[in-house]
Amino acid sequence: MRANTFKAAIAEHSPQIGLWQALASPYTAEICAGAGFDWLMIDGEHAPNDIPLILAQLQAIAASGVEAVVRPPVGDPVIIKQLLDIGARSLLVPMVESGEQAELLVRAVRYPPFGIRGVGSAIGRASRWNRTPGYLQSAYEEICLLAQVESVTGLSAIEDIARVPGIDGVFIGPSDLAAALGHLGDPGHQDVQDVIERGIGRIRRAGKAAGILIADERLAQRYLELGASFVAVGTDITILARGAEALARRFKAAPAPAKSSAIQIY
Repeated sequence: MRANTFKAAIAEHSPQIGLWQALASPYTAEICAGAGFDWLMIDGEHAPNDIPLILAQLQAIAASGVEAVVRPPVGDPVIIKQLLDIGARSLLVPMVESGEQAELLVRAVRYPPFGIRGVGSAIGRASRWNRTPGYLQSAYEEICLLAQVESVTGLSAIEDIARVPGIDGVFIGPSDLAAALGHLGDPGHQDVQDVIERGIGRIRRAGKAAGILIADERLAQRYLELGASFVAVGTDITILARGAEALARRFKAAPAPAKSSAIQIY
């Protein structure tokens, strides 16, 4: 079974730079897989992705050696089972708010008697259709489970979440966190930034890897300096949208949009 080098790297707090995949396209996922990032996030929460489309993107990324991380829409053990069976082995589960919830997620990625993952490896891509010797016994070793904290409740329990055995890292969601703190649309607010910086430290002191998504390069570097191990620095949609707009302006002599002082998450 191919080693999950992303999981190994964040365990050693070796920085892994990623890019968000929200276009829901295997073609663009394949393009981004060759760009030089360490990991790509296939978003099933806010992007128009379903199980077959996520599978197609996993297949498109597979040859690159880049780790594909998948975010399900919710931490449902049934959805997690489906994602694992199609070959996702690194998961970022949104809106985790307690140690008990994190424990359930760990059980969802492990087979009985240590968990509740249903056994369907004979028809699953993850085991190469039972061509991978010992898959059932050792699959969990290469599964990377990341918990996303993005609420006041989750923030208050961040140490409990991080210390759960089987949780490999905790990801701070800045947009929802800003909203929860009363600063909707303003993740750059100093109150939010202070909480994020303290959160990274709390995760690290609990012995786990910390992650975040931020398109502001200055802040991305700041989070890396603070010890964040897996940082996504942009999204495929934003790259396409802003690049297309800039190209159109150059040929149509359109004025550039007024620069905003707000930081860019996406």
